[in-house]
Amino acid sequence: MNMVLDPFNLLLLGIAVVIFWRLRSVLGSRTGSERPPFDPYSGKAEAPAAPEAANANVLRLPRSPEDEPAKPAAEPPPPIWAGYAAEGSGLASLIVRLATADPAFTPKSFLDGARLAYEMIIEGFAKGDKAALKDLLARDVLTSFAAAIDARATAGQSIEQRFVGISKTELTAIDLTGNRAQVTVHFVSEIISATLAKDGAVVDGDPKLIREVSDVWTFERDVASRDPNWKLASTQAPA
Repeated sequence: MNMVLDPFNLLLLGIAVVIFWRLRSVLGSRTGSERPPFDPYSGKAEAPAAPEAANANVLRLPRSPEDEPAKPAAEPPPPIWAGYAAEGSGLASLIVRLATADPAFTPKSFLDGARLAYEMIIEGFAKGDKAALKDLLARDVLTSFAAAIDARATAGQSIEQRFVGISKTELTAIDLTGNRAQVTVHFVSEIISATLAKDGAVVDGDPKLIREVSDVWTFERDVASRDPNWKLASTQAPA
């Protein structure tokens, strides 16, 4: 007990109390809102500054044309006759002439329309539908087709027909005289057709046989006219 109250021990205790209070006054006490001490093994790095903030003071200068990447040159479109006529041929030059006289003309659009007209005319003639043929045929051809339809009706005959499809459409000739343009097309199609008598007997053809039919048709129009439609001007057998 005398050792605890030894003056030397009391002196050391007093010095420890003074040092503790000085440290507390300088460092303060923890409140719970302080940043935790840096831990090099925690694996958490401080978030980098946002790109907008990092570049906020960067002055962007306009780029000169020499700095811009070169754009590849656009390839010129193929000539209008490509795929429909040989280069340097008379047909190729006539396609160019017709396209100049009629800016709406292209071989592709013309042949697309010719295929549709061919099917409509074949089916219209088989049905005897003169009204459907009126806007598709030139006057002379319409007169000829109407006469054949009337003769068939007088004989009590009818045509049983099914259009299978077109296997070939080839632009073969062009004629341009003044404003009158004529374009000749070779069609190869597949059709089932038979002419039947009044009693149903087969007069011509075969109602079950697919036949290959080859036709050469010439369409015409006035390129100065506002009417864009081509009409069938003549038909002939292929050479």
